[in-house]
Amino acid sequence: MAPKDRLTRRPLRRHQHRSLNRAVISGKPTEDERLLATPHTPLDFTHSDPWRVLRIMGEFVEGFDALAGLGDAVTLFGSARVREGDAMYSAAEETARLLGEAGLTIITGGGPGIMEAGNRGARAAGVKSVGLNIELPFEQGVNPFVDIAIEFRYFFVRKTMFVKYAQAFVIFPGGFGTMDELFEALTLIQTGKVQNFPVILFGSAYWQGLIDWLRTTMLAEGKIAEADLNLLVLCDSPAEVRDMVMQSLREQRWRTEHEAAARDVTRQVLSEEKH
Repeated sequence: MAPKDRLTRRPLRRHQHRSLNRAVISGKPTEDERLLATPHTPLDFTHSDPWRVLRIMGEFVEGFDALAGLGDAVTLFGSARVREGDAMYSAAEETARLLGEAGLTIITGGGPGIMEAGNRGARAAGVKSVGLNIELPFEQGVNPFVDIAIEFRYFFVRKTMFVKYAQAFVIFPGGFGTMDELFEALTLIQTGKVQNFPVILFGSAYWQGLIDWLRTTMLAEGKIAEADLNLLVLCDSPAEVRDMVMQSLREQRWRTEHEAAARDVTRQVLSEEKH
């Protein structure tokens, strides 16, 4: 028997988006693959990089138009490989529900695993549940708990939306994609591109090894500063995540002081290199 949604008691179905899966269905490369491929022969203009600029612009316009009125929101990241019944799935669902009940919109990548749990928690709280999905070279779908689904061909456009419309990142255990979003956020904060932006790592047992390596290798060799490590917050409680995010919205100095310290060190290092 197919599993049922606890909220609606209806069978769960994977929502297959034909436009999102056009590449795998047709056996052609994805748009990201084409964009990043090194050209070897002259191409017709409609298949060249200048023409793709218009497609990229269209994706930005669509994303801005759909998300501009979201209000305060939090983006949740984590593994697509966990399933209902996993402790982290339950934690992500509860975290999203508590954030939603506090009045925050929930944004995820729109897929399975932690993303599905986040959208499910948003649905339970009765707030907007956003899924920003990406075209990949294999078939996929948007999870059934997404209310606002946007499909992207280009990773960098999608990543812009994750940051632009969120007031915080909550990072659950995940793989390469999760790490990509984590370190991009830290770089944006360190360089002053975004401010008052908590980056919360959920699951200290999972993340402690990374924190230890950052301290004993990166920090020890002078590649980062102690202030950079303070940009990361470890947490094991959904309620604590909610409280941290709400504190950052009420008291901007709570995170901006840590962020300013990291930027000051970066600025000092770069200044010393010039002399």
